[in-house]
Amino acid sequence: MFVMHIALQGCLRARDVEYGVNADTGGHIRYLLDLVRASAAEPRVDRIEIVTRGFQQDGMSTCYSAETETVDAKTRIVRLATACSRYLPKEALWPEHDSLTAALVAHIAALDRRPDILHAHYADAGEIARRVGAAFDIPFLFTAHSLGRVKRAAFAGVDDDALAGMDRRIALEEKTIAAAAGIIASSRDEAEVQYAGYGAYCPGRIRVIEPGSDLAAFADAAPDPAMAARIDRFLTVPEKPMILAIARPVTKKNLAGLVHAYGTSAHLRRTANLVIVAGIRDDIGGMEPEIAGNLDELLRLIDRYDLYGHVAYPKHHLPSEVPSIYALARRRGGVFVNPALNEPFGLTLLEAAAAGLPVVATDSGGPNDIVERCGNGVLVDPRDHAAMATAIAGILDDRAQWDRYSRAGAVAVAAYDWTRHAELYHDFAESALGRRPPRPLPVPADTTLLVCDIDNTLVGCPASTSRFTDWHGRQADLLFGIATGRSLHSAQAILSRENVPQPQVLITSVGSEIYHLDPTGTGYDRDEAWAARIAVGWDRAAVAAVLAQAGDLQPQGSLEQRTFKLSYFTRGDPDTARRVRDLLRAAGHACSVIQSHGTYLDILPHAASKGTAVEHVRRHYGLSREQVMVAGDSGNDVEMLRSVRHSIIVANHSDGLDQDPTLAHSFVSRFGHAGGIIDGVDHFRRLSRSGLPAAANTGISCVSAS
Repeated sequence: MFVMHIALQGCLRARDVEYGVNADTGGHIRYLLDLVRASAAEPRVDRIEIVTRGFQQDGMSTCYSAETETVDAKTRIVRLATACSRYLPKEALWPEHDSLTAALVAHIAALDRRPDILHAHYADAGEIARRVGAAFDIPFLFTAHSLGRVKRAAFAGVDDDALAGMDRRIALEEKTIAAAAGIIASSRDEAEVQYAGYGAYCPGRIRVIEPGSDLAAFADAAPDPAMAARIDRFLTVPEKPMILAIARPVTKKNLAGLVHAYGTSAHLRRTANLVIVAGIRDDIGGMEPEIAGNLDELLRLIDRYDLYGHVAYPKHHLPSEVPSIYALARRRGGVFVNPALNEPFGLTLLEAAAAGLPVVATDSGGPNDIVERCGNGVLVDPRDHAAMATAIAGILDDRAQWDRYSRAGAVAVAAYDWTRHAELYHDFAESALGRRPPRPLPVPADTTLLVCDIDNTLVGCPASTSRFTDWHGRQADLLFGIATGRSLHSAQAILSRENVPQPQVLITSVGSEIYHLDPTGTGYDRDEAWAARIAVGWDRAAVAAVLAQAGDLQPQGSLEQRTFKLSYFTRGDPDTARRVRDLLRAAGHACSVIQSHGTYLDILPHAASKGTAVEHVRRHYGLSREQVMVAGDSGNDVEMLRSVRHSIIVANHSDGLDQDPTLAHSFVSRFGHAGGIIDGVDHFRRLSRSGLPAAANTGISCVSAS
């Protein structure tokens, strides 16, 4: 496979990247270079080009005008000459689109072979990929890295100057999203919230593939005395715990918000130092306006709050010195803070986690996924300075909690792996090329539809999940589906992580959304007929208003709230579902109210549940009721288990499923997790071969741990 990446902004070179030298030289360049290095190790890939824009600028390296640069044996950087020869920030790239397109068309025409697929990074590259892809009939993938609509919402009233040209950028993004063969997102927030603001939004064409990270250097790092000296010269008492931030000084990183939080907290000023590593600089006055303005604001805030001796802001560091900075903060019992207004992923959070440094991070974007997975810190509203200060102090003041978060960060080293990222990335690329078509749908007369819950059913025991994957590969007559409380992208992420076979159908968000694998196998198409059916009579805002009066319900995070689902935490009262159902009925709302694991409560339209969704899927594929099997473990599976004759309850079930008289027809396996699914399928197949009715299963209740 020949992959051509298009990345037009910033200062891109293979080695010693000048991160922070301007607003456009940041994490997206590191992501791209790490991705191509991992891709080069993939046997499926034999050639990679990174196409960027060449320029000449006084005071900048001459390497940025070199036509080509070798990265490795498979990879090279190609720099295209455009109408303007100077360096241009991303906001000023649009006049170059025509000359960029012409230059790339000429470059591809002169190659000995055409790329198999293009991959565009950021909106301007998306526009070029759209034009060039159409000219040569080459499909393209798109990674936004950040989105204009999100930036416009975050900066409104904060920095209106930063919004210049945003309508043009958003228009390019709309066209790119509509034309891309597939879209790669780095987090659920990006896939499910940020892209949802676009007219061309199609969730099934977006794949969340978490970036990898080479974190060994951070896990093994020790403080560097020279770097420590550059930091300590700012500080009166350098031994105090460090509140550390590492980010480019661009407005969206909200470093000023962190200084406000620190400056307004007498407790933090007394107990800790603030260390801000904001790129590299010589003379602030010679830097581009956004960076100069933000650095100037930081210095003014330091002066306003009289933080001299309490805040360090070193001017220079090498990329190789960054691990030692985290190590210094860890040794001093500090906290890493990412206060960004929105963070598409959050690579620095992984670095901090690997270094054993607890984190406080923005609740907008990728940090949701990282903190949930690693359990190494807390999320805050980046605009709430008092909440940020409280969260930081809460970790610094509680050594037991600091230790827990520090140890939990080790998860990041194993979880965020570039080799696995590259494997998933190339699977997705091959699907976009039509090289990995889904298994043909079996003839309904010979098909069994198996629909499984994910958590604690299909996954939860790695050995059982691996056995299921092997078993599934031998089932020629099996149509595999998922029914889960997770969202589409959350479900896809965990299935990929656990190497589970690709489902033909995904019933997500407790039955409120249904997605079918598209004909190419690249993504999923939303079942619009199902959405229209359950929308009848559903007044989400009114239902939420009633529940706000319930008093003891705590809303789950924003990512768990869906168009047809409201999700809450309860206090473990098993009667909560009945009480909430009565409360809603009294207010004139008929809803599905589902409680599971004692602490989760989901409110759906009356017509929506896993059970009704499975019935809809059965009809969609033209199957009889005898051809359907379902498997689950908890309360949010009850409707599905109750409504299907061939129902499987795994041994490790909860919520008293084996005592529910409405589930007496179910087969309760003596095996847990995915082993129980296989056991149940075998059981019902034996019954079918024997000619006994499903009712013959009533009363079988062999339960033991797997």
